[in-house]
Amino acid sequence: KMVIHLGNVGHLVNRKRVQRLMGILGLAGMAPGPNTSIPHPQHKIYPYLLRGVNVTRPNQVWSTDVTYIHLARGFAYLAAVIDWYSRKVLAWRLSNTLDSGFCVDCLEQSLRAYGTPEIFNTDQGSQFTSDAFTGVLKSHGIAISMDGRGRALDNIFVERLWRSVKHEDVYLKGYVNMLGLQLGLTAYFEFYNTERPHQSLNNLTPLQVYRTADGGGARIVDKFVERKTTLKIGAAPVSCATGAPP
Repeated sequence: KMVIHLGNVGHLVNRKRVQRLMGILGLAGMAPGPNTSIPHPQHKIYPYLLRGVNVTRPNQVWSTDVTYIHLARGFAYLAAVIDWYSRKVLAWRLSNTLDSGFCVDCLEQSLRAYGTPEIFNTDQGSQFTSDAFTGVLKSHGIAISMDGRGRALDNIFVERLWRSVKHEDVYLKGYVNMLGLQLGLTAYFEFYNTERPHQSLNNLTPLQVYRTADGGGARIVDKFVERKTTLKIGAAPVSCATGAPP
């Protein structure tokens, strides 16, 4: 619509240029993209295991997610597996359909290349609750963790990855087809892992932190629980002040 509008007012530009400029300006259409986290009513949902857990080493916790990317015609779906301690992208896959197959491929590639984590976290999308996906995790003895409904912060590190991918690459390049997107993301993830400094990692790269097991870490704080704890601790002096027995 923006291309048509600009043409109507005398600016003849193609869709790719409009997409690139909108990315630079941080603009996006109002039409919603596909929902990538639709649960399946017959699939088992596992509890979230990471609230308050200190992640202190590589391969302690991995997680995955799926996001969509606009192309000239339709969408591409991107899955990635990330190590929480180092923020390193361990594997990624593209697909033109939103099924469990490319998510399983991404998981299996990670396991072949880097061994097994202690805990693997996902959202409750049907791709990740499927027997095909959870079966791989179970066969490797990996504890399964799933985000709570409506709790985007439970998988915050993958959400931050998507923001970086889109704002630093996808929106700037304006990919129009799967081949161009595949080539572009190959270069971007190499840059992300080996060259891009991360402020949360003391300006080291994910690869440096993953290899040395130094400088990383993560913790998901349950603000409600911590607030209750703080209130209880703060209440103790009051009871003493009112003459309560020692």
